[in-house]
Amino acid sequence: MEQQPNNPLHGITLKSILEYLIENKGWDEMANNVSINCFKSNQTLKSSLNFLRKTPWAREKVENYYLYCIKKNKHA
Repeated sequence: MEQQPNNPLHGITLKSILEYLIENKGWDEMANNVSINCFKSNQTLKSSLNFLRKTPWAREKVENYYLYCIKKNKHA
C-alpha cells in the first residue's frame, strides 16, 4: 500500500467520516455547517453516502468539515 504522509484522510473511509460527524455533531449541526440537502432532508447514512460518492464538490466540503472538527477537538 502506498504511503501518503501529507494526506490526512489517507485510510479513512467516507462512511467513517460520516459516522463520526453524525455521532459527534448530529444532522442539524452538519446541515448548518455543510449546506447540502442530504443533511437537511432524508437524513440517513445510506442516502448521504450515495449522494457524496456521486458529487465530488459536496464530498470535498464534508471532508474539509471533518478535518476542521478533528483539528478543533485536538486543541480543545
